[in-house]
Amino acid sequence: MPFASSEAVHQKMSTLARRDTAPELALRRVLHRRGLRYRVHRRPLPDLARQADIVFTGAKVAVFVDGCFWHGCPEHGRREHRTNGWYWPNKIVANKDRDRDTDARLVAVGWVPVRIWEHEDPQEAADRVADALRVHTRARGRP
Repeated sequence: MPFASSEAVHQKMSTLARRDTAPELALRRVLHRRGLRYRVHRRPLPDLARQADIVFTGAKVAVFVDGCFWHGCPEHGRREHRTNGWYWPNKIVANKDRDRDTDARLVAVGWVPVRIWEHEDPQEAADRVADALRVHTRARGRP
């Protein structure tokens, strides 16, 4: 049995969506309505074992929709954990370190990572993605 505080908590945690979450679907709907086409849950780089939630392969833009709890949102991330306080702070720091490493690897080979918090308005998040696409495509000399 994992370290979950109870069997009920273990069951709940094991059924949490890792992909196609509500914030991710909302963002994808807005992007699609704007005529933007993308790949879903792909590795931007073949040697990178991490997947982006939305990938624009031609423009080399990778979008990650980060959960506030799991990625340590400055607005909504927990400062104290009542249960398993020995585990969560280190886990969230490791997640943030992995996110920074992923971003650095992508940038090093000419990709643009876009990080969206799950609480962000989908329209505003889509604006940020569209801006990244526009700027990066223009910078690479593509129409």
